[in-house]
Amino acid sequence: MTTNPEAQPQAVQTQSAQHRIAVVGSGYMGGGIAQSLALAGSTVKIADISEEIARKNYDRLLAEAAEFAEQGLFPADAVERIRANVSPAPSIEDAVADADFIEEAVPEKIEIKHETLRRISAAARPDAVIGSNTSTIRIAELATAVERPERFLGVHFSNPAPFIPGVELIPHATTDEAVIPLVEALVASTGKESARVKDATGFVLNRLQYALFHEATQIVEEGIATPEDIDTIVRTTFGFRLPAFGPFAIADMAGLDVYAFCYASLQTRWPERFATPESLRKLVDAGKFGTKSGAGYLDVPAERIPELVAYRNKAYVAIKKLMDELGPAPIHADSAESGN
Repeated sequence: MTTNPEAQPQAVQTQSAQHRIAVVGSGYMGGGIAQSLALAGSTVKIADISEEIARKNYDRLLAEAAEFAEQGLFPADAVERIRANVSPAPSIEDAVADADFIEEAVPEKIEIKHETLRRISAAARPDAVIGSNTSTIRIAELATAVERPERFLGVHFSNPAPFIPGVELIPHATTDEAVIPLVEALVASTGKESARVKDATGFVLNRLQYALFHEATQIVEEGIATPEDIDTIVRTTFGFRLPAFGPFAIADMAGLDVYAFCYASLQTRWPERFATPESLRKLVDAGKFGTKSGAGYLDVPAERIPELVAYRNKAYVAIKKLMDELGPAPIHADSAESGN
């Protein structure tokens, strides 16, 4: 970890400060990140492979903001705020020259990212923090193209960036620890939540997302259920819980002993694919069954169970009410006709 006092990261001193941001890659993903940061009060320069593309995408961001504001998805003054805080830059070098924080959001090809990161780090201030929005490439692999890689980390927004509230923060082995809380504060200023994860293939989001998708495709290919029926099951059962609780909270509330029994059942058909996780086996063997025993993955004390159950029930009723108000997603013609 670097401790060089001459070039310590200075970005994001406080959440109330006006941050100078550059977003390199002004397409759908980068543009959404720029909108989020601009609405939070940061000044944002967007850059692309040419000034013409950056200007076209700037115009698109304003048009989108007007549409989102009309739909009640953005504040009523979103267009004015984005116009005031976002500007297209003539070049990548111009965009990053005085930036406190730079987010790279170019296409997911390592050669493109390497070339872009070389240009960014050569032109940026030595104390500027640099993030990459990569969703699949190891941060350590990208860091080889960055001058002073200790100021570099993954800052992975999800699509659509203005509306998805979670952000993965992925430091690599030599990222300066001081950088992480600075970026956490910047993310928090947009109203989003961040989670720190280690630099590993797939990180967390896509490792989980693609594991679910892989199992779903297996079920279709085995003729057990159609894609439509699988989607219905996911969004109305365990997926319905996910806005309020993650997988460990759900497991603790269901009972880790129950989970162990279910794994044993699945192993009668797929002994390797559904081998009981070692951490689950150890907890169950120790009599730690989740919330009902006051100890599990999250160690929720027994006295908090009534409060947790009340929150759970309130959350599920609220989510169901919201889904009823929204109506079915307009995937098929009949659902579009019956929706709001």
